[in-house]
Amino acid sequence: MCSSDLVEFTVTARAAYFRIAYPKTNGRHMVMRVVNNGMLSADPAHSAVTGFEEISGTRHYFRAESSRPFTVWGAWQGSDVTPGLSAETGTDIGVAVNFPDAEANPFEWRVGISYISVEQARRNLEEQIPAWNFAAVKSRARNVWNQALGKIAVSGGSEDERTIFYTALSRSLWGMADITEDGKYYSGYDKQVHASDGHDFYVDDSLWDTYRSEHPLELLLSPSRQLDMVRSYVRMYEQGGWMPRDPTVDGPGDWMIGNHSASLIADTYAKGYTEFDAEKAYEGIRKNATQATVIPWHQGPLTPLDRVYQERGYFPALAKGEKESSPDVTPERRQAVSITLENSYDDWCVALMAKALHKDADYAYFLKRAHDYQNVYNPAIGFMAPRSMDGNWVEDFDPKLGGGQGGRDYFTEDNGWVYAFHVQHDVAGLIKLMGGREQFVKRLDGLFEEPFGEAKFSFLAQFPDATALIGNYPQGDEPSFHIPYLYNYVGEPWMTQRRVRELMKIWYTSGLMGIPGDEDWGAMSSWYVFSAMGFYPVCPGSPTYNVGSPIFNEVKISLENGKQFTIRTSQQSAHDKYIQSATLNGQPLNKPWFFHSDIAQGGTLILQMGPRPNKSWGSAPDAAPPSMSQP
Repeated sequence: MCSSDLVEFTVTARAAYFRIAYPKTNGRHMVMRVVNNGMLSADPAHSAVTGFEEISGTRHYFRAESSRPFTVWGAWQGSDVTPGLSAETGTDIGVAVNFPDAEANPFEWRVGISYISVEQARRNLEEQIPAWNFAAVKSRARNVWNQALGKIAVSGGSEDERTIFYTALSRSLWGMADITEDGKYYSGYDKQVHASDGHDFYVDDSLWDTYRSEHPLELLLSPSRQLDMVRSYVRMYEQGGWMPRDPTVDGPGDWMIGNHSASLIADTYAKGYTEFDAEKAYEGIRKNATQATVIPWHQGPLTPLDRVYQERGYFPALAKGEKESSPDVTPERRQAVSITLENSYDDWCVALMAKALHKDADYAYFLKRAHDYQNVYNPAIGFMAPRSMDGNWVEDFDPKLGGGQGGRDYFTEDNGWVYAFHVQHDVAGLIKLMGGREQFVKRLDGLFEEPFGEAKFSFLAQFPDATALIGNYPQGDEPSFHIPYLYNYVGEPWMTQRRVRELMKIWYTSGLMGIPGDEDWGAMSSWYVFSAMGFYPVCPGSPTYNVGSPIFNEVKISLENGKQFTIRTSQQSAHDKYIQSATLNGQPLNKPWFFHSDIAQGGTLILQMGPRPNKSWGSAPDAAPPSMSQP
């Protein structure tokens, strides 16, 4: 029995269970409200309230059942209240029911939800919460989460580190959302109900955030779920005409930038999970790459600015003093340099799929476009920089403070110091642009050491997303995630080991401020999960992982095929963070990376750690992770 003034709840996939203890005062009521267009109906004979709310063209249906009989107090719309009325339709509506004051606590409600119908909400409720047993439903929910979290077992590290790790793992598993109901699903892409054909339908994603590490983690732990997510993207393309960038239950979202569905699809395929309609998936990402606008926070076909981009290989920025003249540009502005860089990476992912499907002409075309990042590198200043319509570099460009609020004239949420390294697919080419290995290391070090150049509060006011700063490096925003691992590409993996340990220690805690930036569908947390285990997917689409510095004595990853991949350290501690030597599956590992195929059937990575860098481990030129410019 719960105490007074207490609300508890637990959940299933399609239902929720609430337990309420009212205070010891007269008047026990339950109010249900719909803000947007909808319907509410109270049914005292069955102790139920049903209805729906329509949001962005999608109806969210429910059926709520009470454990106690109630009477109807009334209904209202806006400020008009009608006592005794049991149903209402429209906007800003509500119904209220009363319970007898004499009845003892607790009062319970079971609520089924559906995107298909009220009747389907009822069936979901009956299937998932068939009895009034709060403890049993709570226990079942706990078991589901324990099973999911149990896919990774860690030992060693501090209690705090284990708490942070499993909290991060749980957050990493929040998306995407499976909205399949009894073998059917509602699609916001054609506003129809479809049969699921044996594969669940997933929505709710933000690929700019999740392609980097959240989806690669999902693929490592649950490839069958990731395959259904890819199949869902393909279905959404078939139903809506575009490969979605940010799919929601209501239809396509239009936030952020990039054609990152290409990354999701290419990474899944490259790691050996090919059981989806690859031809149709390729058709969708190719259409996006050639026929869809790249303007930030905008959907639709090509605009005049897009044609400039396709013809010249860079997205044009406004010249100094030039006013925005394009009606297609949103208040998020052009983000011109980021557009060029991120779509260069996405075009590389399209090229990978073209090669896999033996589309040789397409492969050559998109591989050429994957080099477009070079068109915005200004060798005179050593930064990625904006170019105007006439091909000239924008005058007086400041890599640190240029671009206005959030840097959005030129960049996406961060500045030129961060986006100088946004070439995951061709790190070797980027190193060459920057003058070779030694210069590249200096540039990496400089990012972590560069001062704000003005008062900290002014810098953060301009770049509010660039949180968790070390120098100009922002751990709290996604474009930075791969950068600490780039030391591996220039023979300095000990610096990657130092940086990732520093970032985990400083910016991830078990307190209320324990996540360094916007969580964004598990993005922040999935970076931590990978890094704490000791490896990271720098370039999704390439079936490789970069080695970092694990914080646990042992990590056991239970793979979906029944095999196990183990990372085991010797002499690991807060001080012993540098790799002295390594073996993978019984063989010496002298490079700071390995293939997904090395671990897909299980295996063991053993790292001998120590308090000082072993600068010879992984430092040979041929030990660098693979990159587009390499053979």
